[in-house]
Amino acid sequence: MTHFDLASDNRFAVASSSPSSLAIRLGRREIFICRDTYVRRYRVNPVIECSAGIEPGHVEILLLRRWLVVLSKARY
Repeated sequence: MTHFDLASDNRFAVASSSPSSLAIRLGRREIFICRDTYVRRYRVNPVIECSAGIEPGHVEILLLRRWLVVLSKARY
């Protein structure tokens, strides 16, 4: 079952300032996509950048320096 949530979500700090976000739940996993507004103090890869998430078990993927994709376990 896929769950679409187009409203802002306060689980991630970037979601509160992002007007458009998308959360997709696929079984026990969750994919959260939003525009990235965080100013990084280091040079990022222009195509894809991966890093550990803000919580244990999260992976953050920055696509094209603009879109942030967060992969995590779904909360029940």
